[in-house]
Amino acid sequence: MKTVYSDKHLGHSGHNELNGGRILPSFELPSRAEYIVARVRDRGLGEVLPPVEHDLTIASKVHDPAFLAFLPTAWERWLAEGNSGPALPSSWPAKGLRRDLVPTSATGLLGHYSIDASASFVEGTWAAVKAAHDCALTAAGLVAGGERAAFALCRPPGHHAGADFMGGYCFINNAAVAAQSFLDGGAKRVAILDVDYHHGNGTQQIFYERSDVMVVNLHADPREEYPYFLGAAEETGAGAGLGFNHNYPMPLGTAWAGWSASLEDGCRKITAYDPDVVVVSLGVDTFEKDPISGFKLKTEDYPKIGQRIAALGKPTLFVMEGGYAVEEIAINTVGVLEGFEEA
Repeated sequence: MKTVYSDKHLGHSGHNELNGGRILPSFELPSRAEYIVARVRDRGLGEVLPPVEHDLTIASKVHDPAFLAFLPTAWERWLAEGNSGPALPSSWPAKGLRRDLVPTSATGLLGHYSIDASASFVEGTWAAVKAAHDCALTAAGLVAGGERAAFALCRPPGHHAGADFMGGYCFINNAAVAAQSFLDGGAKRVAILDVDYHHGNGTQQIFYERSDVMVVNLHADPREEYPYFLGAAEETGAGAGLGFNHNYPMPLGTAWAGWSASLEDGCRKITAYDPDVVVVSLGVDTFEKDPISGFKLKTEDYPKIGQRIAALGKPTLFVMEGGYAVEEIAINTVGVLEGFEEA
């Protein structure tokens, strides 16, 4: 399996987040991707390739063009307004406020386009975001070109980014852009299987009224866990998308037995949908030692995830999402990929 990776992600470093009422260094660290790419090479998983540069044409089909236009300018505009340090929002268009009244200042726009204060900007953030987008599209191109599977080692991740918002360390929804690229290339149906601990709220929002992309999310119950406010089982799509969104919220403390039952049911739904390709939003923050998560999967469980996905028998793109137990993230991520390869 080929991996697509860019070291431009290293520029997204020294960023902060609001967590537990304090501004803290982000849990989403550059070392996450560095450990993974080292493990890929050490295990001989396959060739590691740099991404091909892509424009934002496909991204503009799943994201609001005004939002995409803001992202490359956020850091410079933040500095131009006399600010210093990582750029974070401080106010949001919450209940009773207007979403249609668009601010002109960088500070206001950060809030307008954010759902939280975790997707902060530093000088190298946009280059990293764009490189992650390019990794996803390059890896998607490998699969579209006949590869059984490919791995887009994206950092920052993407599944919390919606059509016109960022959050949860995510700016562009890499998996959604990849799914759209498959459709643009001739696929009739794409399934996105999100196995991250946190609900892929952005992916759900983007495709909620579409039938050409089925979204299956396995995640912690949103009544108990971030991102809250979305991800309940009764959310099954709307309009043309009714019946094509499937959520599997699970309680804190869920271990392999309960989690794998949700995976099995989600995979059965994907099989019934019969997509041309599967995109896996690969988060390994389901691990029992993850510092910001509450599931209890063990290292030996991750190859079994890959084996079950392989049993779908579809061309498959893996797109990296979350996972914050840095010492184990590489072992568990590559465990999924090796389980897929060996099945």
